[in-house]
Amino acid sequence: MGGLSWVHWLVFLLVVTMVFGTKKLPSIGSDLARAIKGFKDVMAEPEKGKEQDAQQLASERQSGATVDVKAEKVDEKA
Repeated sequence: MGGLSWVHWLVFLLVVTMVFGTKKLPSIGSDLARAIKGFKDVMAEPEKGKEQDAQQLASERQSGATVDVKAEKVDEKA
C-alpha cells in the first residue's frame, strides 16, 4: 500500500509520452540534466565567493578606503 507497482509506472510513462510526444522527451531530459548540473555548480561556488569577498574586504580595510554613497528616492508609481 502506498508504493507504485510496475503497472502504475507503465501507465504513467504512457500518459507522459502521449502528452509530450516522443520528440520532446529527449530535450526535456537534457534540459533537466543541465539544470541539475547548474544547480550543483552554483551550490559549490558560494564558498569561493565568500573567500573572495573576505579578501576584498580585508584589502579595503587595510587601505583605509572610504565609500561615498548618495541615496535617491525612487518614484514607485512609474
